[in-house]
Amino acid sequence: MQVTETLNDGLKRGFTVVLPADQIEGKRTEKLNQLGRTLRLPGFRPGKVPPQVVRQRYGSAVTQEVVEQSVEDATRELLSERGLRPAGQPRVDLGEVGEARDLEFKVEVELLPDIQLPDFSQLHVTRLRATPSDEAVDRTLAEIAERAGSLAPVEEDRGAQSGDTLTVDFLGRIGDEPFQGGAGTDTPVALGGPGFIPGFAEGMEGMRPGETRHVPVRFPDEYHAKELAGKDATFEITAKALQRQRPAELDDEFAKRVGFEDLGRLRDGVRDRIQREYDQLARLRLKRELLDKLAEQAAFPVPESLVNGEFDAIWRRVQADRQSGQGDAEDAGKDEDTLRQEYRAIAERRVRLGLLLSEVGRQNGIQVGADEMQRAMRSEAGRYPGQEAQVMDFFRKNPQAAETLRGPIFEDKAVDYILELARVEDREVAPEALSAEPDGAGASGGEAAPAKE
Repeated sequence: MQVTETLNDGLKRGFTVVLPADQIEGKRTEKLNQLGRTLRLPGFRPGKVPPQVVRQRYGSAVTQEVVEQSVEDATRELLSERGLRPAGQPRVDLGEVGEARDLEFKVEVELLPDIQLPDFSQLHVTRLRATPSDEAVDRTLAEIAERAGSLAPVEEDRGAQSGDTLTVDFLGRIGDEPFQGGAGTDTPVALGGPGFIPGFAEGMEGMRPGETRHVPVRFPDEYHAKELAGKDATFEITAKALQRQRPAELDDEFAKRVGFEDLGRLRDGVRDRIQREYDQLARLRLKRELLDKLAEQAAFPVPESLVNGEFDAIWRRVQADRQSGQGDAEDAGKDEDTLRQEYRAIAERRVRLGLLLSEVGRQNGIQVGADEMQRAMRSEAGRYPGQEAQVMDFFRKNPQAAETLRGPIFEDKAVDYILELARVEDREVAPEALSAEPDGAGASGGEAAPAKE
């Protein structure tokens, strides 16, 4: 194999490779002989097909197979001998192929950079800690009691107001004619809640049981029933009962109904849950600060192909969000060139941090075990109650889908490794500080793969 380097520019390398004709012909002849020993053709005994017949019928296909395998083997050998680590699949440009001719092809490849890891012991980060207050526990308990409550009659002498449920009979008319679907009996209507056309529930405010009103409404232009869309109607509404959601009584019996021994254990469980939420926020903030500091020290070049791929993925998501009206508010008023520059900077940061963490893992033997992958798959399946078995089966049948769970696990393990070496200062703060925007935070984000913030 003759190799000539034709490109050496940053992380890009190019080579011209020549494989001798006799080497290619030898592999081709060997393949044809192997085929001839097992080939079955009409008019010939098994394994006795003449070589010239085998070559005539299968020569082109065997030549293609031999060339492809030879190029693949030679490219792999070239990279291995020169100690090159490709960032992606090498691009091969194959010249003209013919019998009794040397096989010449060109290889272009972009390399992973040589990464000098920083001295992690010199990194200084702050881990915020917050403790749930009794007031926070009480608020959460009150929310639980509210959700577990039930409707009870309103005892006060008053009309319906937001938050009440008014049970009504109603009949809707367009002009003087009732319309299909415009009547109901003993229908509960939550005032201030969703589910009715604009003006319907609002027109009941102040009504008392036994009172009848005529409430004018206008159906939305995009109403699902096309025959009613954009039309004016009047509903005759008779109030029959007024109720309001009453929270459940917080006592030992309630605690038992929700799976705790008594009210004290329920309070402890709520406090533990809030603490886990605080700890998770603190972890995300610590990780963000660490990655920001690593990004400041990561000055190595990044493969353009990886940045392009990352940017394309980000930009597709940005475009989809903008088309659906969910784009980042900070992007409003910016021209496309400016946005592309900003999001490309984010893509480059993502790739650089990803490569840095990968190198941390490579040099320190950090791997994601099968048991960790199983836990991740079970956790993901748990997000789809009632479909856990189907999700697990999907992962088993689609290993590539399961591999998408490996990256976040690896990243967290690499971050944990660095934090073990870094100087971590613990600081007690109010819970609100955990979700406040850090000083100096910007669009660069804090994850190894951040969206724009």
